Formats: sequence, structure tokens, C-alpha cells
Amino acid sequence: QVQLVESGGGLVQAGGSLRLSCAASGRTMSGAAMGWFRQAPGKEREFVAAIFWGVGSMFYTLYKDSVKGRFTISRDNAKNTGYLQMNSLKPEDTGVYYCAARGSPLLSGSFDSRNAYDSWGQGTQVTVSS
Repeated sequence: QVQLVESGGGLVQAGGSLRLSCAASGRTMSGAAMGWFRQAPGKEREFVAAIFWGVGSMFYTLYKDSVKGRFTISRDNAKNTGYLQMNSLKPEDTGVYYCAARGSPLLSGSFDSRNAYDSWGQGTQVTVSS
């Protein structure tokens, strides 16, 4: 199983930017799917973004509607690290952000589901002030 460590969280004013990183160790992530989820106080953990191999051996991305155009998920296979660039942040983006990964093909379900992932990081806090 892979170990994931998030970093890059912090306090930022509305309209600002943060870049989260997810460093993986224990196995190569070159073929793995990676996702970002977040959890606000008192709420369920929700999907934010995912990047995964798809048809034509290409990487595809998937985003929660409310972050489309503001967040960008990416990966650097050479560094075994995933990223979430967050721009134009809003107070409702506040929460603990978790990185997740899956090394095996997903035969059913979708990468916007928590059940699609078998490895999780400990999370990094993102706070957006108004």
C-alpha cells in the first residue's frame, strides 16, 4: 500500500491561491489514479478533483462543479507527487483536504467516489477568510 503525505495548506484570504502537494511513497504512482477530497466541519467528506488513466492511455481529469475553472489537478510522475492548484479561493472552500490514490484498475464505480480509492493521506487544513 502506498503512503500519502499532503502539504501546502494554510490560511489565505478570499480570492487568493494555494497549491497542495501529495507526496507518495511505497510504490510508483505513474499508473495510479489520484484524487483530492475535502471535509468541512460537520460535513461529509466530498470529492474535489481526480486524475486517472482512461481510454487511449491518456490522463483524464474530473472536477466537482463548484471548483471547475478555479482548481487544477496535476501530477509529476518523476517526483511521485500529485498537486492541486487552487485559485480564486472562496470561504466555502475551507476544510481539510485529503489526497487519495488507487493503484489497480477501477472496474466499476467512478473516481468521484471515496470508495474508488484504497490509500489516503492524513489531510492538510485549508482556511479561506472572507
